[in-house]
Amino acid sequence: MVRPHGFVVPLYDVDKDDTAYVGGKGANLGEMIEAGFPVPGGFVVTSSAYFEFLKQNNLDQKILHLLATINFDKDESLNQVSKHIKNLILTGKIPDEIVTEVFDEYEKIGEGLVAVRSSATAEDSKDASFAGQNETFLDVKGEAVLAQKLREGWASMFSPRSIFYRHEKKISQLRAGIALVVQKMIQSDASGVIFTVDPVTGDKNKIIIEAIWGLGEYIVQGKLTPDHYEVDKKAFKILTSNINPQTVMLVKSDKGVREINVPLLKRQKVKLSNQEIIDLAKLAAKIEKHYYFPQDLEWAKEKNKIYIVQTRPITTINQKSTPIKSGSNIKNQKEIRSSNTLGKAILIGSPASPGIGTGHVKKLKSASELSKVNQGDVLVAENTNPDFVPAMKKASAIITEQGGRTSHAAIVAREFGIPAVVGTPRALSMLRDEEIVTVNGTTGEIFKGGFLITQVHKADRFSSIKTATKLLVNIADPEAAERVAGKNVDGVGLLRAEFMIAGIGTHPKKLIHDGKSNFFVDKLSEGIEKICRAFYPRPVLYRATDFKTNEYMNLSGGKQYEPQESNPMLGYRGAFRYIHDPDVFKLELCAIKKVQEKKGLNNLNLMIPFVRTIKELQEVKKIISHENLKRSHTFKLYMMTEIPSNIILIEDFIKTGIDGVSIGSNDLTMLILGIDRDNREVASEFDERNEAVMWAIERVIRACRKNNVSVSICGQAPSVYPGLIEKLVSYGIDSISVSPDAIDDTRRHIYLAEGKIVKK
Repeated sequence: MVRPHGFVVPLYDVDKDDTAYVGGKGANLGEMIEAGFPVPGGFVVTSSAYFEFLKQNNLDQKILHLLATINFDKDESLNQVSKHIKNLILTGKIPDEIVTEVFDEYEKIGEGLVAVRSSATAEDSKDASFAGQNETFLDVKGEAVLAQKLREGWASMFSPRSIFYRHEKKISQLRAGIALVVQKMIQSDASGVIFTVDPVTGDKNKIIIEAIWGLGEYIVQGKLTPDHYEVDKKAFKILTSNINPQTVMLVKSDKGVREINVPLLKRQKVKLSNQEIIDLAKLAAKIEKHYYFPQDLEWAKEKNKIYIVQTRPITTINQKSTPIKSGSNIKNQKEIRSSNTLGKAILIGSPASPGIGTGHVKKLKSASELSKVNQGDVLVAENTNPDFVPAMKKASAIITEQGGRTSHAAIVAREFGIPAVVGTPRALSMLRDEEIVTVNGTTGEIFKGGFLITQVHKADRFSSIKTATKLLVNIADPEAAERVAGKNVDGVGLLRAEFMIAGIGTHPKKLIHDGKSNFFVDKLSEGIEKICRAFYPRPVLYRATDFKTNEYMNLSGGKQYEPQESNPMLGYRGAFRYIHDPDVFKLELCAIKKVQEKKGLNNLNLMIPFVRTIKELQEVKKIISHENLKRSHTFKLYMMTEIPSNIILIEDFIKTGIDGVSIGSNDLTMLILGIDRDNREVASEFDERNEAVMWAIERVIRACRKNNVSVSICGQAPSVYPGLIEKLVSYGIDSISVSPDAIDDTRRHIYLAEGKIVKK
């Protein structure tokens, strides 16, 4: 086992229990060495070194503040923040004690050429593959170069693609650590990837092997279409052997890693002999048996010797159905047809991710063109890399000219559930921008035209069903309102004001001081109106500003108006702020009235956050009443339930006069367990499913049901833990509010949970 605060550890001292310190990649390599599998030697610079580097350079708070400003629907916002954070890391000083340990281990393995591979502590789990999210550096030699590659590896944690991926997977940006594996460099004559089940069909009786000449980076990047072999796992008999010509390969040389032409005699040759294919399949089967779970392996062959350079669990198997995804922006209905009239395929490639997608073609030459892709488009490219992920997430389907089933495009498409076809020659030349096509990721076929929209909706049995428990959505960006409102959702359970105010950019009190109160009201009401109009007549629950002092300080003029606090989370925020400094709160109430009275939208309601005492709720209600906002059937007043006092005195809070409560499970869990979830020293104990937290949630729901007031939950927990939804439904919760990406899954879990109750 690795010492928790050790900065460097040899690979032979690492095993699968050390993931928190050496990451998924490091843990698996050490585990395989211990089990006797052929793995190149080396060492790991642990996540403790990464966290110590952040600490010594005082980067934690700086990074948190920058991350809080990102608008994830705008690439330029993500790219700008990433650039700032990476620069902070690249210019930081590596602590002397870390440098000394790294150089000592480097000397022990011969100070020759090494590969430096990232190993994020949240990667290679059964839930997320992190395919290509962080950097790998090949042919690294010399202490100075190695030290710089450590910084670059750490900085890759905050590339746009990595930030975006963690955001999508709901993984804390700062709690996630990174280790760096330093291994002896293998000069690969051939290399590739192995899946111990078929990643497209889920067939557990097959082993899939893909191979190219040279170093393996090009196969993962999808820059080459590899040889493809399928092996019967029981009989170890080759079932399929598809050979693809290769004209270029990546090799190491005196001048570093470079691309060269494949010798003419090798271009049409099979990369592996039949015996080597069988040997690789048997080795992969042994590794799968060791881990008791299907594996995705990377291998390399040097001078006829096979090495395993990485293994991880396959995250994209067990596809239970064939999803059909429709482009949301298709305009020419004449081009939409039923599936049995699609005719002959115009292109055929390698099936990479099951399902059928239809939409407008958007051809991308590089990641600089990502903004061309709108929601529901079919993304077409020569190949993809991790920088493409934000656009891939929007696509209804993906087509690449190059790559195999183990390329970046294939892995990410399967993880996101997006139909994909790879290794499709002439896709860029034959397809025209904006034409409508249908992509069958199960068969590898591409058709002109698309499916009937009505048929697409019928394909997903949960896309239109209703449940007794309402499904609401958390939203912050008015620009996303129309898109999210088109989903099967019953309203907005949490409209966060902070994003809109951050967009205004100036501290509200400075605007008041400068005589620009009307500007603030106008801008805020414009954003609220967009959301209310998009969801009308479904209800929208606006949470009044819950900026903490350290967050308000980031706004222009903020330092002039905000006190310095040692613990802003427990400080000057929520209801207490409204009472002691009501001017800004009154501007919010003016914006609400403007939306209701001047815009004629009566689906807007108000929620008060962080109410510590009964008296605070009474005082806030007086301010609301003074501003001529009265509770009615078209304007309801909610209270966030996120403090232990809310739980203990829940019936007294209800009797004070509110229409409902919404459980904020994030703050509630922190305050019940006494854990700051952003503090990496204790964050591992943060769990909304803890018995004390669940007792509190059940108590609130039961009290609300007893007193006939509405009860919802708007924290992160239901999005992360599907099992929690069943408990919430059984307690009798009225509604569950989740992030937009979790809508479909949550509706399904609610439906199934209600079905169990009916059966009882």
